Amino acid sequence: MGFGEKSAGDGRRARGIAAESAAAGHLSGLGYRIISRNWRCRIGELDLVALDGDTLVFVEVRSRRASGRFGTAVEAVTPRKCAQVRATAQAYLQRLRERDRAVRFDVVAVTFSATGELAELRHLPGAF
Repeated sequence: MGFGEKSAGDGRRARGIAAESAAAGHLSGLGYRIISRNWRCRIGELDLVALDGDTLVFVEVRSRRASGRFGTAVEAVTPRKCAQVRATAQAYLQRLRERDRAVRFDVVAVTFSATGELAELRHLPGAF
């Protein structure tokens, strides 16, 4: 099943879910422990929160189709998005009362083919 078979919004949502699942699988394969998915607060949403050893990793997952009409998945991580993820991560840390833990911000960029198949997955540790 491709990602464009229903409305554009349905396809985008399905692609986002598939990208987050692919990212979580990739990170788990590297030994990360996924501790939260789609954590939300009034500031924003954290796609994935994981532990890489003792480091708490906030992972922004971005996906695009291979056509590149709207740029690459990596290009979708704008300075504004980075600032929002950082602010949301700060709220997450405050809620958990985590003050001394090492943190890192990774990006997982997922590209899908026109038929909806995974074409590329790029993991950028410490991306911002």
